[in-house]
Amino acid sequence: MSKIDFKPGNMLYPLPAVLVSVADGKGNINMLTVAWAGTICTNPPMVSISVRPERYSHAMICETGEFVINLTTENLAYATDYCGVKSGRDVDKFKEMNLTPIPGKVVKAPRIAESPVAIECVVKERKQLGSHDMFIAEVVAVSVDDAYMDENHSFHLENADPIVYSHGTYFKMGEPIGKFGYSVQKNKRK
Repeated sequence: MSKIDFKPGNMLYPLPAVLVSVADGKGNINMLTVAWAGTICTNPPMVSISVRPERYSHAMICETGEFVINLTTENLAYATDYCGVKSGRDVDKFKEMNLTPIPGKVVKAPRIAESPVAIECVVKERKQLGSHDMFIAEVVAVSVDDAYMDENHSFHLENADPIVYSHGTYFKMGEPIGKFGYSVQKNKRK
């Protein structure tokens, strides 16, 4: 097997395709699709999203310092794509995609009722990096859909059919192949 050289670029795929919901100081709301999102710290819980400054939602995040990361599913794939190509300057994405904004528990940005997980965030730092600004934020609240909780109070996102994004295409998640630590787990004796 040989390797082919590519120009330097972002080849870290697949990525979570999330819907980020925002509000401005006047209570106007919007949502946008973000594929450049990630976990950056456990304690305190922190995440990052990267957004182009020309995006309509960018100014809202800068104004309020808040946003909600809403995880997406196969049922939300169409809306996820739509919210990535349409601007909130021109259309009401919640109305057009028939999605339900519900108040955040801590932040003023809305959660999306149809999302299985809503992660409420408060911006701690904005880094202007070039084509995108990175918003580093602390997670201040998380809500999950109880439909994916089991009798032991464990959450099963996999049952919600989450999606990921890779090189311009959305994919459903596949079958599990192992759990954290399975490579060093000792075989149980019978």
